[in-house]
Amino acid sequence: MERPKKILVIDDEPDVVEMITMALESADFAVISAYNGAVGLEKARDEKPDAIVLDIMMPEKDGFVTCKELKASSETEHIPILILTGIREHLSNSRYAKSMGLSLEAEDFLEKPVNPKEIIKRVSEMLE
Repeated sequence: MERPKKILVIDDEPDVVEMITMALESADFAVISAYNGAVGLEKARDEKPDAIVLDIMMPEKDGFVTCKELKASSETEHIPILILTGIREHLSNSRYAKSMGLSLEAEDFLEKPVNPKEIIKRVSEMLE
């Protein structure tokens, strides 16, 4: 029997992490969570997930920096990343405006609030 695919969810909002975890577990994924980018980087290196769901706006180490570091490391560069963002409507007025223009090399982007079925679909597509 094949082991369930392991997904790392990195988001500072516990309710969002719980919702995504419940959705992915209902589709037979194994879920690991981290509540900031620094811990997320550690867990990505230690746990070797099959995919990562990564929020942009987080304290300490935001999703842009986290994604850049994941893609720069030979240990984690191959892991597909789904970026979650709720900042589009405020983008031009935020510190993320410049960063959004940079190439992140993420495989997919999804706007918040996320639909549980859509997150399952996007993660499954990244793993194909």
